[in-house]
Amino acid sequence: MGYASAGHKIFDPVMQELMGCDSLTRYIVARILIKALQEDDWDTEDESLELFAEDHAIVRAFAECGVTLERR
Repeated sequence: MGYASAGHKIFDPVMQELMGCDSLTRYIVARILIKALQEDDWDTEDESLELFAEDHAIVRAFAECGVTLERR
């Protein structure tokens, strides 16, 4: 069974709080969170990616974890 609430309960709020930080910090934190949530079967990661699609650091972190908008 997937972890559907990980995006709006964990990933999205953390990334929103980090929007004032530099891109390297956002990238590192995003990558750590994405990997950890994927280990728990996060199945709505594409929704979080869409939410942050304009942030290159977060998009890069998702891509390195195998999630891209083109994957659909």
